[in-house]
Amino acid sequence: MNNDIKEILFTKEEIDEMVVKIGKKISEDYKGKTLMLVCVLKGANMFMSDLMKAIDIPVEIDFISASSYGHSTVSSGVVKFLKDVDSSVENKHIILVEDLVDTGLTLKYLLNNFRNRDAISVEACTLLDKPERRTADVLVKYKGFNIPDEFIVGYGIDYAEKYRNLPYIATLKPEVYGE
Repeated sequence: MNNDIKEILFTKEEIDEMVVKIGKKISEDYKGKTLMLVCVLKGANMFMSDLMKAIDIPVEIDFISASSYGHSTVSSGVVKFLKDVDSSVENKHIILVEDLVDTGLTLKYLLNNFRNRDAISVEACTLLDKPERRTADVLVKYKGFNIPDEFIVGYGIDYAEKYRNLPYIATLKPEVYGE
C-alpha cells in the first residue's frame, strides 16, 4: 500500500494538532448552545471521531451519506443522498463535518438541504480544502488545511474504498488511479 504513495502531505501529528485547533474554536463558538455534528460518510469518519473528542462542550452526533464521486476521481456534479440523519435537526445548531471540500457541489446541496429543516444554524467544517477547484459558492466556517489539486488518500479518505486506514494524508501516484 505504501508503494502507491507519491507524497505524504500531512503527518498524523500535524493532523492531530489541526483537529484540536478546530475543536477548540467550535467549543468557543457554540458554548451554551445545542450542537449537533453531522458526519458526511464515509470519508469524514476518522476526522469526526477525533474532532468530537477535541470539543469540550456537549454535542450530539449523527451521520449522513452523500456522494458525487462514486468510484471516480472527479465529481459527477450529481449529488446522491444515500443515508439521512436518524434524529431531527430542528432547533439545533448543525455543523456538517466533511473530509474534503473540492468543487463544493455536494456541500452546497447538503447545506441547503439542512437549512430547509428548521435548524437554528447550519455551518460546514472540513479538514481539507481545495479552493481552486470550487465551482459552487459555499462558505466553510471551519477549515483545516488547503491542499493541492491532486488526488489524496488516508485518514478516512479513499480511492475505490482503499487507503482509508492510513494514519496520514498523502497523494497517490498517478499510475495507481489511471491518470
